[in-house]
Amino acid sequence: MSRVTLSQWQMLAAVVDHGGFARAAEAVHKSPSTLNHAVHKLEEQLGVQVLEPIGRQVRLTEAGELLLRRARQLIESAASLEDVAIRLAAGLEAEVVVAIDQVFPADAQAKALERFSETYPQVRVQLHESVLNGGVEMLYDGRADLVVSGIEAQGFLGEPLVTVRFIAVAHPQHALHQLGRLLDLRDLAQYRQLVVRDSALRQSTNAGWLKAEQRWTVTHLNTSLDMLRRGLGFAWMPETRIADELRSGQLKPLPLPAGGVREVPVQLIFRDRDRAGPAAHAMASALKQAVISECAVQDSTQSNEKP
Repeated sequence: MSRVTLSQWQMLAAVVDHGGFARAAEAVHKSPSTLNHAVHKLEEQLGVQVLEPIGRQVRLTEAGELLLRRARQLIESAASLEDVAIRLAAGLEAEVVVAIDQVFPADAQAKALERFSETYPQVRVQLHESVLNGGVEMLYDGRADLVVSGIEAQGFLGEPLVTVRFIAVAHPQHALHQLGRLLDLRDLAQYRQLVVRDSALRQSTNAGWLKAEQRWTVTHLNTSLDMLRRGLGFAWMPETRIADELRSGQLKPLPLPAGGVREVPVQLIFRDRDRAGPAAHAMASALKQAVISECAVQDSTQSNEKP
């Protein structure tokens, strides 16, 4: 057992922070004698002088500075622990499991997680970056508290979150762009299409146009993007994921008279909205707010780029 109590460290910190026993006593609602006794007892137990008088005030000794610096970490940890206990008693979850489809805007996802962390820093987050049916399967299995997906989940009510635009693109030097004319499906069929694999374990499906004679299937959207930059194929990609590449000319939309752009409505789905805890609701709110703020930033950027 520790010889010095947490209360003693707290009293020492109060004396230092308020410049003396009298002011500290007023701040923490203790008598000056109580604080004085606690600090002297601490010094006696440790065998180290932590305070020295300077006129009518006191200041930390060199040893006291070192000890209090370490003690503040202990005080903050104790306060954090109590906060967690209070939240748990109020029904706060220790962990939130979220499955977010990779087509969801990356900036909005990062902003949502940042916002959530500011409010619930102690809550663990399990983020699954799903594809197609992967998130919905986790919902059916009861393995996710929240799912962001462009796939309808039977038996669940989804809330519209954002509509993602997909654009058919390839590297400017890709053979399809070298044809120098409008393309049709017969042109696409002769070249390699890059596809992201469905992350569902049981009911995986393919989505989109998949009639290319050559097809490479990858696990992550970022892998497909890297291959596109290298000119290794063409693909339909979320506009938000390739905005920089389109601006810089690394990627170029395929000249398709129809089908070159498609839109996918993405929904936010609770496993059980009524039984979800405050952290799950906070995560849902953060995702919705992030979509609104990020879309506003993108719209402003696009307006500024127009001549």
